[in-house]
Amino acid sequence: MSKISKVRAIQVFDSRGIPTISCKISLDDGTSAIAMVPSGASTGSKEAIELRDGGEDYHGKSVFNAVSNINEKLSPLIIGKDPSNQNEIDKTLIEFDGTSDKSVMGANAILAISIAIAKVASKMQKIPLYKHFSNIYKDITSESIDPCIPMPMFNILNGGEHSNNNIDIQEFMILPNGAKSFKEAMQWSVEIYQNLKIIISLNGHSTAVGDEGGFAPSLDSNEEAIKLIIQAVENSNLELKQDVNIALDCASSEFYDGNKYLMKGENKSLTSSELVSYLEDLVDKYPITSIEDGMDENDYNGWKLLTSQLGDRCQLVGDDLFVTNKTILEEGIKENIANSILIKFNQIGSLTETIETIDYANKNNFQPIVSHRSGETEDTTIADLAVGLGIKQIKTGAPCRSDRIAKYNRLLWIEEESSDILLK
Repeated sequence: MSKISKVRAIQVFDSRGIPTISCKISLDDGTSAIAMVPSGASTGSKEAIELRDGGEDYHGKSVFNAVSNINEKLSPLIIGKDPSNQNEIDKTLIEFDGTSDKSVMGANAILAISIAIAKVASKMQKIPLYKHFSNIYKDITSESIDPCIPMPMFNILNGGEHSNNNIDIQEFMILPNGAKSFKEAMQWSVEIYQNLKIIISLNGHSTAVGDEGGFAPSLDSNEEAIKLIIQAVENSNLELKQDVNIALDCASSEFYDGNKYLMKGENKSLTSSELVSYLEDLVDKYPITSIEDGMDENDYNGWKLLTSQLGDRCQLVGDDLFVTNKTILEEGIKENIANSILIKFNQIGSLTETIETIDYANKNNFQPIVSHRSGETEDTTIADLAVGLGIKQIKTGAPCRSDRIAKYNRLLWIEEESSDILLK
């Protein structure tokens, strides 16, 4: 079995032009693989620490210290190891850091190695990365998993922290639930996206896009955004509910002041119960089947109310609420809040911990959803992760911008080459 012979990291840049880490791992048989880590704009306060340098260079966002940690401190720990032992390598890195939030070495440094390890191991074994992820899952959990193509959640209209407009809700997404294949899901969604662009332009709004490729016009209300999307679906000769549904990412923590939810775009100041009523009204009026971060990450009473009011009618996704952390998820399940968890591996900082969280969600009937970040790269690992771990939904932006399209194109190839792996 080949062993790790070299680990090298450099600073590269994400889709927003902000520094991030790329790590290359080489084996003694000449095999090598490169990984890049993403970065978020709207982040949960309990996420693992992304180590940045501070100071004046790159507006304080450079990652040279994290890169140095890989090259000088972490790489000696794994030289000579078998890259197929993902669990062992990840735990070695985590234990060396010694903190619960990876604040010494940096979650971005540890994750860069973790992803590169998986990628080089799949190449060494001459199997697709998604198959290797299925094997890692079984190794870590002792459970077998059936791969599947995930249903895409396309973020086609942006607000909040992902844009500079006056819309408070961060993401307005479409789910092509009626599609019979990923290829068909892509066709429907691309046509809806292009029709939405035409509609926005005809209404005299800008068709500039936000961080994740969705259009970012200034509108009078969140409801107006939903109506534009509905028009785009209808103009694409598709039926709402039957073919396409709508999902929201409120990112409510971004407009919560600790007491009220300040929806400045609509000049509203809402209590937790009023926000629940606001969201319930939207679900009553429109085909909304999923709401992410409907309440602030620390507003547990608000989350309990939201779950009791909408939990049996709607997928309620915890992102900032759970930050891909198994311990926090355990607390949420005990409190009976939400019914789904967003999976972002840079929130926790290693593939092993990501898989442990997914496994716990699966065993407790929580729907895991694999997600990108607003700061992405051309790295397509999350596409293979979703397929290999049998995740039924994936968020990776609009059908626009290479950093988003790269993941969708990877899923198209997996579907093309694996006729036994079906869209869920």
